[in-house]
Amino acid sequence: MSQLPFDEYAKRLKVLPVLTVRTCEEAVSVSRALLAGGIEGVEITLRTPVAIEALAAVKQELPELVVAAGTVTNAKELQAVMDAGVDFGVSPASTAALFDAIDEIGLPFLPGVATPSEALSAMERGFHHLKLFPAQSVGGLSLLKSLSAPLSAAKFCPTGGLNEKNFTEFLQLPNVFCVGGSWMVSADTLEQKNWDAISLAAQQTMQLAAE
Repeated sequence: MSQLPFDEYAKRLKVLPVLTVRTCEEAVSVSRALLAGGIEGVEITLRTPVAIEALAAVKQELPELVVAAGTVTNAKELQAVMDAGVDFGVSPASTAALFDAIDEIGLPFLPGVATPSEALSAMERGFHHLKLFPAQSVGGLSLLKSLSAPLSAAKFCPTGGLNEKNFTEFLQLPNVFCVGGSWMVSADTLEQKNWDAISLAAQQTMQLAAE
């Protein structure tokens, strides 16, 4: 499977739902509901035993959807998600060892950073699209505004603490290309398998993102 450069995925992403799934069936159903609501990509985290299998299932069932693997922290996980056919990987933080593995394996990647130094280190390794995590805890809007001038080449996807009430504030910043969060998929709708409600939440989210 050939991957596109990350820039090509970034063009399609404005809101990236972060999903932690319990079964492959749940992963496919939630992803399908989000896609029906106008969302073009999902991030499925490696926080459950079924995550790798779920990533492969979603990509196979919904090939038009951009599928990212979240919480990738080492070379073994990176190879596993590459083998699962994901479009790109996402990490909560970045290390030299992880960057080396990304270079070796060749999977498009969105590395996590939390400070200006970490952002600059990632940029020195050739990454200009970065995940700011945990966004609200490390400064949120204020930090992103402060980074805009000195790190003008960096574009961020803030994740962590974003919700339906504040995500549009982040999207208005010139150095934010996308936002991540889980507000479109509440625990209640997931438990009830209310896929229509998830589609509606996705549609409302994308309408706000377009304003």
